[in-house]
Amino acid sequence: MSIWWSLHLRREAASVPLARRLLLGTMETAGVDPDVSYDLSVALSEACANAVEHGGGQGASEASAAFRVTAYLDGETCRIEVADSGPGFPARHGGPCAHAMQQPPAMAESGRGLCLIEELADHVHFRNRPGRGAVVSFDKILKWREDAPLVAS
Repeated sequence: MSIWWSLHLRREAASVPLARRLLLGTMETAGVDPDVSYDLSVALSEACANAVEHGGGQGASEASAAFRVTAYLDGETCRIEVADSGPGFPARHGGPCAHAMQQPPAMAESGRGLCLIEELADHVHFRNRPGRGAVVSFDKILKWREDAPLVAS
């Protein structure tokens, strides 16, 4: 079984639950285990929230007022990609959470989203598209409900 979809969303907070609900609905329909679906939906929400908050530059144009979410369920894996048109990630060695010093202070109200994605997904990749923004992509091996209507082939 293979399913994919792509959304072009405005950089507005209301876009985050829309993407999350579409992913959860797709996973439920396909018969993915609810725990795996939940982990992926939280990771997607964090990636979308990051694109909404940081995905546009100063004096944002129409193009930078949007971001793209693409999800692929292919066989036993789900891969999700969130791309924005902001300034990109700062240059670092390793992922955003590779060093304890890069973690936000314990009482900070934000700054943990990319670290959470790394914890919830099996593989995560953060990259910049020079002059065109940042891309967060992650994947997770799927588990299926016993009553899954669409069984992976």
